[in-house]
Amino acid sequence: MQNLNRAAIKYVEETIKAGMGLWDIKSLCEEYLLNNGADSFWYWDVGAFIFAGEETAVSVSGKDYQVADRIVQKNDIITVDLSPQKNCIWGDYARTLVFEDGVLCHEISRIKKDEWRNGLKMEEYLHITLMEMAAPDMTFGELYNYMNELIVKKGFLNLDFLGNLGHSIVKNKNDRIYIEKENCKKLSDVEMFTFEPHISISNSKYGYKREDIYYFDNGRLTKL
Repeated sequence: MQNLNRAAIKYVEETIKAGMGLWDIKSLCEEYLLNNGADSFWYWDVGAFIFAGEETAVSVSGKDYQVADRIVQKNDIITVDLSPQKNCIWGDYARTLVFEDGVLCHEISRIKKDEWRNGLKMEEYLHITLMEMAAPDMTFGELYNYMNELIVKKGFLNLDFLGNLGHSIVKNKNDRIYIEKENCKKLSDVEMFTFEPHISISNSKYGYKREDIYYFDNGRLTKL
């Protein structure tokens, strides 16, 4: 499912243009997922959560999500969050995309707007740090404390409406456990987990999100 998600994001990057409605992007994503391997969507039956502009800083439960009546601007920031499944095997993947002068920016380093470039660089940094420091005997709570302190130290905010930074991958969404305070379960107690910091800076209108699934292979954290 993660390969499908990566392909879907690539398809979206090649397809969306300034002037396109968010509802159209949602439909494109969900149709692509269903036509290329997914049989349904595990998170509240929504396959693609699409946010743009100031809504990228909004964190809501899937049960409350409604796609905004909005079009992509020539200079815009868009978060695409995908949740396909097949035979109860989940995919969970998110990326924040940037348009400048009507063109999608494929390289973070070439984004002109400092705030957007720095936000996406921070997301990359957090995922790199996760790969370097996570260990099988670390608890979800310890990972939360380390990463949340790092987010604050670097001048960012955790925007998640529940305050967590990810969750275990299971077959029933109600069975998930979270990267959150005081969770004493070890990372190795689950088969896989997501890392999905949703961050911003103080007094900003914009948010950033990058989500991948991770697991331990012979004691070493690996991205699915």
